Amino acid sequence: MQFFDSRRAAFKRLIGTFALVACAGLWPVEAALAQFRVEISGVGATQIPIAIGKFRDEARAPQPLSAIIKADLERSGLFRSLDASADRLDESGRPPLTEWRTKGADALLAGSVTALADGRFDVRYHLWDVLKGQDMGGLSLVVPAGDLRQAGHRIADEIYEKLTGDKGVFATRIAYVSKVGKQHTLVIADSDGEGTQSALTSVQSIISPAWAPDGKQLAYVSFEGGKAAVVVQDVSSGRRRVVAGFKGTNSAPAWSPDGKQLVVTLSRDGGSQLYVLGADGEGLRRLTQSASIDTEAAWTPDGSSIYFVSDRGGAPQIYRVSAAGGQAQRVTFSGGYNISPVISPDGRWMAYIGQVDNGYRVHLMDLASGSVKVLTDTRDDESPSFAPNSKQIIFASRSQGKDVLMTTSLDGRIKAKLATPQADVREPVWGPQAATLRR
Repeated sequence: MQFFDSRRAAFKRLIGTFALVACAGLWPVEAALAQFRVEISGVGATQIPIAIGKFRDEARAPQPLSAIIKADLERSGLFRSLDASADRLDESGRPPLTEWRTKGADALLAGSVTALADGRFDVRYHLWDVLKGQDMGGLSLVVPAGDLRQAGHRIADEIYEKLTGDKGVFATRIAYVSKVGKQHTLVIADSDGEGTQSALTSVQSIISPAWAPDGKQLAYVSFEGGKAAVVVQDVSSGRRRVVAGFKGTNSAPAWSPDGKQLVVTLSRDGGSQLYVLGADGEGLRRLTQSASIDTEAAWTPDGSSIYFVSDRGGAPQIYRVSAAGGQAQRVTFSGGYNISPVISPDGRWMAYIGQVDNGYRVHLMDLASGSVKVLTDTRDDESPSFAPNSKQIIFASRSQGKDVLMTTSLDGRIKAKLATPQADVREPVWGPQAATLRR
């Protein structure tokens, strides 16, 4: 059981115990976990200069809408913002586009936030193409005060898609494991780390969270009662069910693209091997047949293949096997230690953790060509996960002596650090496009 280094998340998916103490749906996480500080570094090859003004009357709202939108766009690495607040623009009038063209803007955003009598807020925005002098349309949302941040993320998503042609992911959510003192928490948060809610608390470790494709469920490993089991939990209600509680180890759940199956690592028949079972826990089927440790499975988006980690060649490397079973093929050949594979939603890329000298860094493989590049310069990376638009990767790392969550663009140019001063943060997983629902 020791072929994974004890520092790696992969190892933690195979061993460890924790006692579950609370699980009752989502509730807000205390402020210590919510105070993320986002630091953006690097410059993209191409950035769109966009002028963003403060939304009219946003000072009367509990959230700074224009600042949320600005931060989202900048975090993608594709936008450079220009301050248009002095113009006091809103969505109702046409701004002086010629003037903003001379200031170097390609696009301009303005909007308003209006408090309604019932306590909700009417949020509106308008976007203009400055270079072409064209109206690009807008959006009106009526939301409760608690959903104002989400409204900002939705607007940022619309702007991102209108100006790049790709879907935005700012309104999606992430899940990760946090530790403050002796308390471990399975946290669900907005993509920028804010808006945190707790799905589970434990006096010891929580491991291997995995989003269902519909964004409504999370699978994870629980040692409730001292026995390892794979649990599926409804995000909204907190209802949960044990789907793999066999003798021995039950670990590393991964959802099939249709959400109907899970592949898990079980040691029920001896060594740790991959098994497929229904999301209801029925129909168990053994997938791999080896005398080695096979674990950390990841499905391809079309559901035809499963990537996984095995030491069958003497050291941990990544392999691929048909979802129907059969002979596995080795995928990674560069480096002597490669773990934690994850496949991009568009099927083009595989991210994984590989050892470089004495460090562990995020690698990216082009699955068509097999070419590999190292994306990070940190030394203790773990648990990569793709954004649902396949344009970014979130991962956990150590930076300046602190545990942090980080995102990187696929070319490694743009990185954002989400750091909390009072918490260890580990095992992030980015939710699907469907994971935008709020309680």
